Amino acid sequence: MSPELTPKQRQLLDYLEQAIARTGKAPSLRQAAADLGVSHAAVSQLIKALEKKGVIKRDGFYSRTIFLLNPSGQLRGPMRQVDVPIVGNIAAGLPLYAQQEWLGSVVVDNALFRGANLFALTVSGDSMKDAAILDRDLVICEPRQFAENGEIVVALIQGEEATVKRFFLHQDRIELRPENPAYRPMTYAFNEVLIQGKVIGVVRGPDGIS
Repeated sequence: MSPELTPKQRQLLDYLEQAIARTGKAPSLRQAAADLGVSHAAVSQLIKALEKKGVIKRDGFYSRTIFLLNPSGQLRGPMRQVDVPIVGNIAAGLPLYAQQEWLGSVVVDNALFRGANLFALTVSGDSMKDAAILDRDLVICEPRQFAENGEIVVALIQGEEATVKRFFLHQDRIELRPENPAYRPMTYAFNEVLIQGKVIGVVRGPDGIS
């Protein structure tokens, strides 16, 4: 059941819904005040009232980021979409040279892919096929500089080559293990491998790239 709103609260909520539908994100409080012809303080008070009634939430108490909620208290569908940059290509066979430029972006549901500053990489090759990571898939990654044994990671090798493999730390070396019996595990000295991120999910094929 939807909470009862005052006319001014309903006006602001309708404004936020329209702005988010148009631009994909909530306007700043300053912009909302200008568009509605009211003071910044008035908008701030209305935002607090809407948040208390459970129809919106802010990403932190002082954050300008506003999310619309459905009656069950979950983010509404459009607010769950996050644009994740695609950073270069990653080889899941023979490593390719790491690329710094963005190659576009992919829209994902942040209810499925949680985390801050996510990035995506395009897989080339089939060495991770038994982990359901196929050629031309996009792996969604959480930035990390460490890994636990058995995690699938993005690793930078010798400062220039990047690959997606399963990570294992041994007493005297690091092992990057493929998920395809046609490929052999690779071992490196500790100073030859830099963990760049943990793979948290996969987007099948190139669809969705903008």
